[in-house]
Amino acid sequence: MTGSRVLSFGHYQPTKVLTNADLAELVDTSDEWIQSRVGIKTRHIAGEEETVPFMAARAAEKALAHAGLDGSEIDMVILATCTAVDRSPNMAARVAAAIGAPAPAAIDVNTACSGFPHALALADASIKAGSATKALVIGVERLSDFTDWTDRRTCVLVADGAGAAVLVAAEEGEVSPVVWGSVPEMGDAVRIEAPSNTFSQEGQSVYRWTTTALPKVALKVLERAGVRPEELGGVVLHQANLRIIEPLARKIGAVNAVVAHDVVESGNTSAASIPLALSKLIERGEIPKGAPVLLFAFGGGLSYAGQVIRCP
Repeated sequence: MTGSRVLSFGHYQPTKVLTNADLAELVDTSDEWIQSRVGIKTRHIAGEEETVPFMAARAAEKALAHAGLDGSEIDMVILATCTAVDRSPNMAARVAAAIGAPAPAAIDVNTACSGFPHALALADASIKAGSATKALVIGVERLSDFTDWTDRRTCVLVADGAGAAVLVAAEEGEVSPVVWGSVPEMGDAVRIEAPSNTFSQEGQSVYRWTTTALPKVALKVLERAGVRPEELGGVVLHQANLRIIEPLARKIGAVNAVVAHDVVESGNTSAASIPLALSKLIERGEIPKGAPVLLFAFGGGLSYAGQVIRCP
């Protein structure tokens, strides 16, 4: 085997939906203010039983079912999150136990919102190296645990959920080389730090950086993948802000692509946002099977990562 391919996606969202009108009862905000600045209308908030490993396992089970595989066939679980409450065992090990994987490599990755493409790249490299044959790659967050619900700058953004993908060995790889990196001098722009342990960010700095620097990096991803922008069938960016997503898709020339706008319904789910959004697009049949799809995310650190996959 010389590469890997994605067999399927799956997702899970909590049942509780928090609207902009609901938030207006908590803080000084409004539906118009939120939509005009970030494009979000609703977000899903986890209940007490909907923990990080619970949501991750539900998304994983859905992805496995779509792939026609059983958890016992998985030999690697890589889980991206920045909202795990426990230090040990890690969340990947808990998901492995939940799905019945007998002896997988179980690894957590924390690059915040860019976690899923980082985790996907690590799983792809492991399969290419012969260290794994069937991997579960999961992005999951419970940001509501780390939110100051009196801060209108941040509480309108965050949400909870999970997305997962099944990655398997293939004779011809369908996952492109990753382009990843970070901007250390902006490492404190997005934070969940002690003692408050609440999400905060320098919103304007992040916005300026994403709208000016990221188009060049995204084009580098396409170059490494050998895909022209007009050939893309889908563009799934980290669902942070509609005002970031739409200009970036235009700037790279993805004129024929379906662009994920799941942020409108789901809010910012950090590491979960890419697999969650893509799973929904696939479920609705909006991206043709085999079409090239750009995945690209940025997050705490200030880290970024992206690759092109073929839609399962």
